[in-house]
Amino acid sequence: MARISGLAVLAVAAGQAQAGAQDEAKGLVEGASLGLVNRMVVEQLDYRRGDSTRVVSGGARSDEAREAGYGLMLNFSSGYTQGLIGLGLDAHAYGGLNLGSDADKVRSNPRYIAKDGSDLQDSFGRAGAVLKLRWSSTELKVGEMRTKNPIFHSSDTRLLPETNRGWLISSNDIPQLSLQAGRFTRWADRNARKNGQPLLANYSGVQGDAFSFAGGSWTTPWNGLSLSSYVGQYEDVWNTWYLGGFYKRALADKQSLSLSLNLYRNKDTGAAKAGRVDNLTWSLMATYAAGMHQLGLGYQKVDGDTPFDYVNRGSIWLENAMQLSDFNAPHEASWQLKYEADLGQWLTPGLRAGVAYTRGSGIDYRRAGSVYANYLGASGSGGRHWERDMLLRYTVQQGQAKGLALQLRYGVHRANSSQGELNVNQVRLLAEMPMQIF
Repeated sequence: MARISGLAVLAVAAGQAQAGAQDEAKGLVEGASLGLVNRMVVEQLDYRRGDSTRVVSGGARSDEAREAGYGLMLNFSSGYTQGLIGLGLDAHAYGGLNLGSDADKVRSNPRYIAKDGSDLQDSFGRAGAVLKLRWSSTELKVGEMRTKNPIFHSSDTRLLPETNRGWLISSNDIPQLSLQAGRFTRWADRNARKNGQPLLANYSGVQGDAFSFAGGSWTTPWNGLSLSSYVGQYEDVWNTWYLGGFYKRALADKQSLSLSLNLYRNKDTGAAKAGRVDNLTWSLMATYAAGMHQLGLGYQKVDGDTPFDYVNRGSIWLENAMQLSDFNAPHEASWQLKYEADLGQWLTPGLRAGVAYTRGSGIDYRRAGSVYANYLGASGSGGRHWERDMLLRYTVQQGQAKGLALQLRYGVHRANSSQGELNVNQVRLLAEMPMQIF
């Protein structure tokens, strides 16, 4: 299906290449690199309007949840052997420490640290490796890895990244065109203690045996316009298709206007483990930039009786997928207003701030089917909610601490009973320090 046509395109691309990245191969050791990322996260969730959360200990529900963790991410990438086909190896090791989180205050499904039954783990971690081959500028990877595309994307927004097991082909042999095709059969969540878990849909919770995809992005001859498209299949669950576009037009006096479009189409296939799925979801964001200021206005629409669902925590590139809610419920329409500022000109280089307000309505779960019905307690029609997010981030620009990032997030989410997600205030503190060992 998608993977067969994708491989054919990639093969043609490689065959047409006159010169590629493999011509610059330095050798396994000479081209190798090793990096380490240190990350600490502290988060508190305060539930409001009578809402509460189940906790790891299995005791009474709590109206607040707190977690703190420290993560280490060691990433090794070898160079390639010289010759027509280069051979190499990538490897990673991820580890996390629980910084005193209490099982009576941690959600039953922790966001950052690992658990074993009703006990929190003091430490957890996992490792993996990838065998890689390169011909010209076409690369094949087989093993445990992270992926990056709009329908199968590995999230790295919490303590540790998620990874997937399978194979991936990427090609940049055709100028202005980047292509990908892959098939993955296992998954490790962001706080997983081991690799090799079954793939999982984010909202239905349906497990699948494989996810296959093919697609790519094109930098068009029209100045400022790029397009991307992917097709994929979550085996025996749904087929998916994605179309994305980005256009930026420069204006006078350091001003610009940009438009970002993301469109997804999901339809059930095979055994249809998630039930009947026929969903078209899209978002459009317009952003005006002037000097240090950016003002954005976005709109998002779900056309379907089920939520827009996806595999992997980060496989949603919709503009209104926010910090606490994705605004992706059945028939939901949402709009967003956001403002971002580069405060380096006023205060200190590397300081950025942003605020966003998103509101959704028109939610209707009445025809969602048995798998999605009563999701998070949602039922009936007339669902609505809103979210307010604030972000402050500072990245050290020079000196021995260059690259150190400090980030503060504050989010508020409010909903009625027909929307289903909880009413909560969130504070998240993050500190991250990348280090290049060699």
